[in-house]
Amino acid sequence: MQVYFEKISLRFRRDIKKVVNKAVEITNNDLPQAVITFSFMNENQIRELNLKSRKIDKSTDVLSFPMLDINYHENLKKYIKDVSPDGNLYIGDVVICPQKAKRQAKEYKHSLKREVSFLALHGLLHILGYDHIEKEDEVIMQNLSNKILSSLKINRK
Repeated sequence: MQVYFEKISLRFRRDIKKVVNKAVEITNNDLPQAVITFSFMNENQIRELNLKSRKIDKSTDVLSFPMLDINYHENLKKYIKDVSPDGNLYIGDVVICPQKAKRQAKEYKHSLKREVSFLALHGLLHILGYDHIEKEDEVIMQNLSNKILSSLKINRK
């Protein structure tokens, strides 16, 4: 999977890339043509984006914008027919608010690395069709998140 970054420091790029690589491996979605973008936005920017995209007038920690209508039971390979003329399969964008991440890391008493990694993973899983609206789906998503982060030794302290 190709990962692009916008306004994210090298420190977090490495962590996010590791999380993406492990997640696509574990979910069997490692497709070289797949492209995802991660961006950082400040609280005002993410608030505006949340209002525009979800009609919710408040800042948030992470937003996902899937390009595919995928269910987590499916595999990205199913969408290979949707490859663009440039040979890429654009699967979506994830936007993270580092100010919210910093406060949440402090609140949950773990590292900023862990919080940003969790938010990036959370956004990626939404792009891959995972959700947490229903309790059983939330449990599936939580267990998968824990498995991926634990395998990378990115744990809560």
